[in-house]
Amino acid sequence: MRTRKHIRLRNFDYSSQARYFITICTKNRRHTLGEIKDGIMHLSAIGKQAELYWNEIPEHFPHIELGEFIIMPNHIHGIIGIVDTPQSTAERARQNTTQLKQKSNIQIHNTTLQTRHVVSQLKENKNYNDSQREFQSERMNQFGKTIAGSLSAIIGQFKSTLTRWSRKNGYPDFAWQGRFHDHIIRNEGAFQRISNYIKNNPANWDKDKSR
Repeated sequence: MRTRKHIRLRNFDYSSQARYFITICTKNRRHTLGEIKDGIMHLSAIGKQAELYWNEIPEHFPHIELGEFIIMPNHIHGIIGIVDTPQSTAERARQNTTQLKQKSNIQIHNTTLQTRHVVSQLKENKNYNDSQREFQSERMNQFGKTIAGSLSAIIGQFKSTLTRWSRKNGYPDFAWQGRFHDHIIRNEGAFQRISNYIKNNPANWDKDKSR
């Protein structure tokens, strides 16, 4: 029986603060994200959407920062930095929501008092009739959009979002490889080397034996 190779590092918390070098490949390494001409990457429609979604990742996961990234014909290289724990981000979101609710409750209470005062005046002036009158107060419910998650949750959401877009926009055959590859960046020197490697990827495309 064939043993499945573990890509993730055993016993490592992939929601912890660190910088990660990520590689995501298309299924069967098909060149669906674009093509390289004269050392320059030209994105396909799917590739352009992938670029858009990648840049939007921090909007959905506020506890991360993006580093250098490049979209290649059949894969994506990128650096994702988890700069805060998802739990801390979620706690701040809960605190903000609580403050908003408290403020909203005060506004509703004041509006109720004002409404009672108006009704009382109408009754006293005998201008009150039996028809129902609505006194509406707008209550704002804001919930933090923070999605607490690990590295796998971040990449999983990115991949599934682009796949859904592709299916809806005339690219039903687009698909990813089932798993992705990651490397934990341990120090600043490694960070600089990997950043340069990502930037130079298009220029080195012809030398890439895995393409």
